[in-house]
Amino acid sequence: MKADMEHWTGRLTALAAECGVPGASLAWWSGGELSACATGVLNTATGAAVRTDSLFQIGSITKVWTATQVMLLVEQGRIGLDTAVADVLPGFEVGDRRATDAITLRHLLTHTSGIDGDLFVDTGRGDDCLARYVEACAELEQTFPVGDSHSYCNSGFVIAGRMIEQLTGQVWDQALREQICVPLGLTHTWTLPEDVLRFGAAMGHGDDGKPAPAWGLPRAIGPAGLICATAMDVVAFGRAHLTPGALLADPAALRIPQVDLPNPYDGGRQWGIGWCLDEWDGHEVVSHTGDTIGQHAALWALPGLDTVVAVLVNGGRSAEFQHRVISELLRSLHQLTVPEPLAPPAEPVCVDTAPYTGLYERAGSRIRVTSTPGGLRLRTEPTGILVGLAHPRTLDLIPVDASTFAGRVDGDAMWSAVVFEYRPDGPTYLHYSGRATPKTG
Repeated sequence: MKADMEHWTGRLTALAAECGVPGASLAWWSGGELSACATGVLNTATGAAVRTDSLFQIGSITKVWTATQVMLLVEQGRIGLDTAVADVLPGFEVGDRRATDAITLRHLLTHTSGIDGDLFVDTGRGDDCLARYVEACAELEQTFPVGDSHSYCNSGFVIAGRMIEQLTGQVWDQALREQICVPLGLTHTWTLPEDVLRFGAAMGHGDDGKPAPAWGLPRAIGPAGLICATAMDVVAFGRAHLTPGALLADPAALRIPQVDLPNPYDGGRQWGIGWCLDEWDGHEVVSHTGDTIGQHAALWALPGLDTVVAVLVNGGRSAEFQHRVISELLRSLHQLTVPEPLAPPAEPVCVDTAPYTGLYERAGSRIRVTSTPGGLRLRTEPTGILVGLAHPRTLDLIPVDASTFAGRVDGDAMWSAVVFEYRPDGPTYLHYSGRATPKTG
């Protein structure tokens, strides 16, 4: 049945207004039909309208594309998932020599390498930017031993992108076009600003609703998060993962669980190859989100229902907006109920919070946890290149159980989950926003 686009454009517009979203693009595939609508402006300073063919930064959804590139090479027999990185990249090293020898491609694609994952360093605009980035990884320390846990790792996907370059003899951007964009006919998917600016492109916006201080991240971050695309192109890519032979002979291989997540309330319960894995109302869901400088993207695919949804946003309370959009859409399409985020219990839980207070640190972030009468207070501060691009945030945490807390930023309706992991033989870890951050003081 053809979607009522007047209704969905109206709902998108209403929800954007309620969530302070300047502009958004929505596309979905369901029932053998592609639908798309848009609302708002690309940039509050120019007033240019969002259209369904407007490009947004999809951020870390790019990682699923990079994982797909790798799996194409795996299917061709050119590399294996358990190939050591050092076997493909001579001279590769991280701060720990044992980790240097042990890290495999599988570790990179499942965020289990343990290397400090948020190295945002500008290595220039040249075609050697990924090679230079990998050289900079020699300074990265381990947040945990290789394969011991899960922590979201941008650095690992840049390294994987450099491996793609080594195996294909092409820069990552060109390999992406030849491996994925051209075969799928994606004419509105690009990585470099000079290509993106040939189209209507979204500008990110800060919490104050004003355009962000910068448009994009350094080119070296490409394989971890620099694709710009329309919502329709993102959906077309997602559809290829539901159809054997559309791109990969066996796209389901990427949906095989590889690791359980230490914080199962943060988008999914397990991780596959590139994809975050979950179950909603008895249905398999694979997903990924992406955040850049004031832009936020989300992609969901439900294989059993042959449904793919993409929501691209350029500011505002994006998580709340995207949750409300996907909830309304799947309820309408399939009478499916999307789970609500973890929230505080109706009755207060008494927890000894003293062991969790202190300082937690990793590359790009410093987190201080202090006690409050009702639980804990968490304050995150960006470090390094992220200073000025990301903002400090404070969450008041309410205990859900002995190690799990729910918190939210003032003015935000969405709760976030924080899980503490005590290890008698090592540091206490704070699991938040996909990252494992060790206690340092």
